Amino acid sequence: FLKVSLSLWVLLSLFSHPLQHILLPAGRSLLVNCSTSCPHPELITLETSLPKEVIDEDQGWAAFRLSNVTGDSKIICSAFCNGSQMTSSSNITVYRFPELVELDLLPRWQPVGENLTLQCHVWGGAPRAQLTLVLLRGEEELSRQPAVGEPAEGTATVLAGRGDYGAKFTCRAELDLRPRGLGLFQNTSAPRQLRTFVLPMAAPRLVAPLSLEVGTSWPVDCTLDGLFPVSEAQVQLALGDQMLNPAVSIHGDTLRATATVIARADQEGAQEIVCNVTLGAPGQCPALAFLGPILNLSETNVTEGSKVNVSCTAGPRVQVMLDGDLARAPGEPAQLQVTATEGDDGRYFFCNAILEVDGEILHRNVTAQLRVLCELSVLSIPHLYLRKT
Repeated sequence: FLKVSLSLWVLLSLFSHPLQHILLPAGRSLLVNCSTSCPHPELITLETSLPKEVIDEDQGWAAFRLSNVTGDSKIICSAFCNGSQMTSSSNITVYRFPELVELDLLPRWQPVGENLTLQCHVWGGAPRAQLTLVLLRGEEELSRQPAVGEPAEGTATVLAGRGDYGAKFTCRAELDLRPRGLGLFQNTSAPRQLRTFVLPMAAPRLVAPLSLEVGTSWPVDCTLDGLFPVSEAQVQLALGDQMLNPAVSIHGDTLRATATVIARADQEGAQEIVCNVTLGAPGQCPALAFLGPILNLSETNVTEGSKVNVSCTAGPRVQVMLDGDLARAPGEPAQLQVTATEGDDGRYFFCNAILEVDGEILHRNVTAQLRVLCELSVLSIPHLYLRKT
């Protein structure tokens, strides 16, 4: 007697491949072929919640197109043979890269010896089971956590030390599709720089005359021990409303400021000499704009022999790489032209954008898929398998 079977095939090229699990970029289309070895099958159909259309059919098989696949789904090929129903199924998993990776702002100054909690947020990215959040200090990995929730949040706690002064912290989202035959895709946040400090145990020591004769000059000396980072200290010396111009010297964690004061006639009477030491100076926080990358195909659905222009672009300071080939310089596009062949159907083009900020390397990735349309005559080849048992 004959043993009949029903098969589900995904058309990744001109030849079909049976798959139990399909990995697909969000928004793409998929060609599915349901075929059976039954001599006289009835009602060959594809059961799915996705939009579908019949492309072609013949004795023993039917081909369908699924359009704009944006979420995970299950598809089932179904047919009747001699009154009995047969089914074959496959799962579709949609992947997408994170839209935004952001490390929360750090304190303007962090005391040495106190805990600092880092928080990272990641919007988008799928499948979540393959998405991981990594918090880093330079290249040192502080924590690695699965992405949960929307946005996904990752945290790490570090004990701030003197060595953390100037340290740069980042958050990296890793979408690991290597078990599914693709690559490891990383998106990194803009770096945040930490400034740690230690305050002295005692107030500044001020050496100045108790009285001054109008018109005469005297030296004023202000010393502060145990301040870190002393290089960022700002010193103000003043006699009443008269600002002095001190000369500042640094030895280890000790700061010394000296100036010469000349009393004016309008300052006659009791006046205060003030020494004020502060850490840091007001400034602007840098903002980072990371444009792209943008991957463009002149056509995404072509026939065999067609020319396809592929370009990868990003911002003016960003270096881009298209399928492993670097652009000539930052800000310039990476480009290539391919003549579509049978083997290019389903081919992915990978664009990687690289930006260096204060010695830190940031990465962003994007992919696009090319579909080489099959001729109708190819789709009309039935898949009939007979086995004697």
